[in-house]
Amino acid sequence: MNIVITRGITGGNISAIPAKAAAHRAFIAAALSGRQVLIRLGAAELSQDITATLRCLKQLGSNIVDCGDGVWQISPGALPAQPLLDCGESGSTLRFLLPVAAALGANARLTGAGRLPERPLADLTRTLEEHGIAFSAAKLPFAISGKLAGGCFELPGNVSSQYVSGLLFALYAAKLPGEIALTTRLESSRYVDMTIAALRTFGATITGTERGWRFDGCTAAAPDELTVEGDWSNAAAFLVCGALGGAVTVSGLSADSLQPDRAIVNILRRFGAKVEIAGDRVTAAPGTLRPAVVDVSETPDLLPVLAVLAAGAPGKSRFVNAARLRLKESDRLHSAAELLKAIGVEVRELPDALEITGGGAVHGGSVNSFNDHRLVMAATAAAALGALPLTVVGAEAIRKSQPGFFADFGQLGGEYSRD
Repeated sequence: MNIVITRGITGGNISAIPAKAAAHRAFIAAALSGRQVLIRLGAAELSQDITATLRCLKQLGSNIVDCGDGVWQISPGALPAQPLLDCGESGSTLRFLLPVAAALGANARLTGAGRLPERPLADLTRTLEEHGIAFSAAKLPFAISGKLAGGCFELPGNVSSQYVSGLLFALYAAKLPGEIALTTRLESSRYVDMTIAALRTFGATITGTERGWRFDGCTAAAPDELTVEGDWSNAAAFLVCGALGGAVTVSGLSADSLQPDRAIVNILRRFGAKVEIAGDRVTAAPGTLRPAVVDVSETPDLLPVLAVLAAGAPGKSRFVNAARLRLKESDRLHSAAELLKAIGVEVRELPDALEITGGGAVHGGSVNSFNDHRLVMAATAAAALGALPLTVVGAEAIRKSQPGFFADFGQLGGEYSRD
């Protein structure tokens, strides 16, 4: 699907979609709790990533019922003999549920699509092998056999925080005492905080240690129901559009959220945008933009849309500590640089950084999504810069996280057509 954008966002109000990161964790913790739990998501259409997690949880024995109006019922069922875990393009689904399947002794087959088979997994599979799990191949698709043994799981923290979350889910699934010890500094640490908070909500006892965390079992019952909070990551794209065009308000966001992309508020302010928070409503509006240096090691999902924001800020901006972004749905340093070049922005791509010279004239053209939902979002912000008309090739990638994204874009005054 190609989208031709003929007008950028002019301003208005939208509601945040349910947070994808929080929804993954809520559904998995509920499915492993051994109880019937209601998960309240709201009426937004499920993203492909959440659909992949639900599909895999069903294969791992959970009964999952769509009750309508964004309410889902999760209850325990029987584990099939040889479950097939089709993770689609969801790195979260794979890295969370591979250790869970190992902990359950599921002897599962796992597969994935798009760039997922090429994304990093070796450090996770290595530590699983050290604890009793055998793999039929080094990368997807593969089958696993054996049942996870407890002990100390050592792995680096600078490749994917999802490794840690997956092992915490595994220990919870098996109610298996164990320790996770990091061999390098943890990046995207707030996502691990989200996992720990979700598991504690479902009764887990998790203690921080000098090198990581220890799981000691469960001391409380799971809740009967849980409401998933609004998504800061997807809201960030619209808030950047608000900073570049007409004021945008996104409601349903928690200022106390553990989501790392809540940092968009302070980053926008550093670039000179006006940001106001009133209850669960966040408003971004144009100000006098200026360049900034931003460390994106904790907020890799924000880089593409922040790169477009930097293009609107006169002067040279830098995004640093970004090498890990080359391992996402696309090589985000390269794909974000290509987006900017396509609309006439001066950009320098470095091994672990981007340098962007903003404030110059832009023009319309054609940009490649690189099958990355965050690049599609960034393209809408480029339209707010005045890069029109703008054709987004492969815009269907947006379904990975927000199938209704362009409906919200239109509600905020954007105009587009399908090519």
